[in-house]
Amino acid sequence: MTTSPARTGVTPARTDPGLNPLRAALALDERPSRPGSLGAALTFGWRALLKIKHVPEQLFDATLTPVIFTLMFTYLFGGALAGDPRSYLQYLLPGILVQSVLIITVYTGFTLNTDISKGVFDRFRSLPIWRPAPIVGALLGDTVRYSVASVMTIGLGLILGFRPDGGVVGVVLAVLLLLVFSFSLSWIFTILGLVMRSPNAVMGVSMMVLMPLTFASNVFVDPSTMPGWLQSWVGVNPVSHLVTATRGLMAGTASTSEVVWVLVASAVLTAVLAPITMRIYRNRN
Repeated sequence: MTTSPARTGVTPARTDPGLNPLRAALALDERPSRPGSLGAALTFGWRALLKIKHVPEQLFDATLTPVIFTLMFTYLFGGALAGDPRSYLQYLLPGILVQSVLIITVYTGFTLNTDISKGVFDRFRSLPIWRPAPIVGALLGDTVRYSVASVMTIGLGLILGFRPDGGVVGVVLAVLLLLVFSFSLSWIFTILGLVMRSPNAVMGVSMMVLMPLTFASNVFVDPSTMPGWLQSWVGVNPVSHLVTATRGLMAGTASTSEVVWVLVASAVLTAVLAPITMRIYRNRN
C-alpha cells in the first residue's frame, strides 16, 4: 500500500532542482505583480544600454562627433576670430558641448522609428505595463549617450587648454543643465520618430529642425557681430539661452535668471510635447 504525498500547494515543477530558470518562471502558480511605472521605464532604459553593448558602433556619434567638432572649429576659426585657437577655445567649448549633445538627441527618434518599422513597438504596446514606459525608458537610456559626449568634449577641451574658472562644480552643473534640456528637446524627435515613415526620413527632418537652432545661435560668435534680423532670432532661440547659461556656469559668472530660464523652457517643452507624443503613440495604427 502506497501513501500519496502531502499536498503542499507547490507544483512538482517548481521543486525540481534541475529545472532551468525560464521553465521555473513559467511554472509559477501565482501571476507576477504588475511592474511599477519607474521600474518599467528603467527596464526599457536598460534595454537601450544593452543595444549599445551589443552594437558599440552606436556610440560613434557620442565619441567621434564631439572630437571632430571641437578640433575643426577651434583650429578653423580660432586664429581669425580670437587671434589664436587657445583663446577662442575658452569661448567656443561650452557652445560646442551644447551643439554636440543636442545633435545626438536626433538619434532618439531614429531608433524609435527603427523599432516601429520592425514591429517591436507593437509588442510593447500589448504588454501590461505603464504605457509611456518604452518611450521614457528610451529617453533615459539616451541620457547616458549625452553624458558620454559631454565627457569627451570637456576632456578634449582640457587637453587643448580650456580652463573653466567655475571649477569642477561649475562644469558639473553645466552638464546637468544640458542633460535636462536635452531630455526635453528629445520629445520633438520622438514625435518625428512616430510620424515619419522611415528612419532616414526622421534623420533628414530632424537635422532640418536642429540646424537653425544650433548654428544660428551664439555657439560660435558673439551675436553683436550679426545682422539685426539674425540677432532677433538668436535672442529668442532657446539654444542661445542654454549656451549662455552653460558658459556662465563654467566661467563661474552665471546668473540665477539664466539658469532658471533654461529650466523653465525645459519644463514647458516637456509639458507640451510629452502629452502630444503619448497621444500619437496611443493612436498609431
